[in-house]
Amino acid sequence: MKIFIRLFFRTLRIVLGPVMLLWEIISRPKGIVRQPQQQTEVDQQCRNLILYQFRTCPFCIKVRKEMHRLSLNIERRDAQKNQKNRSELIQGYGQPQVPCLKITDHDGNSQWLTESGAIIAYLHGRFANGV
Repeated sequence: MKIFIRLFFRTLRIVLGPVMLLWEIISRPKGIVRQPQQQTEVDQQCRNLILYQFRTCPFCIKVRKEMHRLSLNIERRDAQKNQKNRSELIQGYGQPQVPCLKITDHDGNSQWLTESGAIIAYLHGRFANGV
């Protein structure tokens, strides 16, 4: 019975995954347009952020859509298929939970933020009103 349940959910992921990715592209919001100097400053700040994600995770899609809406160029790392990224996530946060935003300050200290709502609130607080 356990094999049939796994097979069912694996098949469901295979079928729904491409549909979810297509929907992400179709429903992608329009990004904020900033002055070139402001966007350069935002891009500079985004270099200290890394999003660990699964491509077809609905919560990760929600965060990526918000990143697009805020015109943020945040590095994305696949923690599902890339074992190195998954190991980094487990070592830094303690478990392979996605979406997970790694925030590194100027001193090299890292903070790990999980839950899509918390990540979106952080990004809005930091980037929605300019730089």
